Amino acid sequence: MDIYKNRINNIKSKITDGAFLVTNDKNIYYFTGLWDSNGYLLITKENAYLFVDFRYGEVAEKTVNSANVIVFNKLFDELNNVLKNDNVTKLYVETNVLTMEQYKTYSDKLNVTLSEENTLDKIILDLRIVKDSYELQLMQKAQDITEEAFNKIVPLIKVGTTERTLSVELEYQMKLLGAESVSFDLITITGKKTSLPHGVPSNDMIKNGDFVTFDIGATYKGYHSDMTRTVAVGSVTDKMKEVYNIVLDAHKMAMASVKPGMKCSDIDKIARDYIYSKGYEGCFGHATGHGVGLDIHEYPTVSPRCDTILKEGMIVTIEPGIYIKDNFGVRIEDTVIVTENGYKSFVSLPKELTIL
Repeated sequence: MDIYKNRINNIKSKITDGAFLVTNDKNIYYFTGLWDSNGYLLITKENAYLFVDFRYGEVAEKTVNSANVIVFNKLFDELNNVLKNDNVTKLYVETNVLTMEQYKTYSDKLNVTLSEENTLDKIILDLRIVKDSYELQLMQKAQDITEEAFNKIVPLIKVGTTERTLSVELEYQMKLLGAESVSFDLITITGKKTSLPHGVPSNDMIKNGDFVTFDIGATYKGYHSDMTRTVAVGSVTDKMKEVYNIVLDAHKMAMASVKPGMKCSDIDKIARDYIYSKGYEGCFGHATGHGVGLDIHEYPTVSPRCDTILKEGMIVTIEPGIYIKDNFGVRIEDTVIVTENGYKSFVSLPKELTIL
């Protein structure tokens, strides 16, 4: 069965009353395979309809087979006709997507009762949080592109190269290799700026004895990769080596705990407690990880506040770090898929301290 038809059937099976209206572009892509900045996916118990405007009409008609394509002129008139024909009297919308103004417009112009419940949000979250085999293929491709691009720019990681040069060259190589875009604004920072978890590349140059942090990723057919590696240039101090190895141990310990049935907050605790036990309490202030997929940050989060229990097919990052203000920082990150008995990493690059 076509992957998108299967996903439509999965969400249809969740309808107990009324119908679902999906307007988030990534969710529409998830169910239809079409990127549409102004689309409306109506899912009833029996049918699915993708409403698109003229700009997307031709491509939708040629590519979408999981929903009936309707090229609309007067959106609400045509939505109301379909709702009437399918005997829909109640409509669930994505409450975490719509603005109050949009919700009011829908309430005024659609001849149905508009639910204020977040039922649809929860259903889509539950469907997207577990990845299918096709999604895993796309994410592995995105990671392969990221690693190949990184390997191509390794000769540039040397004294005198600017942070911005590294960022620009990485993005260039990723796109040459087939990436649609970068997953986020690439983090390629050096020296004292490595103590900033989300430092911004500038014209600062690499100096001898610097750490260089790469938090990078590519998108391929909508899906993201995400990894972090910290390397050194020329030499490291004993303190830098100590901190690096503590982060590496915390990373490996947290990775080893990833398996079905494990609570996300417990994974975070493993990494956090180890780092704190080594005297670096207060130097690790972000979550140990997060989900990845069509969004660079998805559920679940691997944080002290997340009680989500891991299931096979979920994807999370494991990215502990230590950040010493005005000195340096270290972060190591892999993205992993939860398997039947443990995990499998998308990342193949080495993690041990590399001095270039």
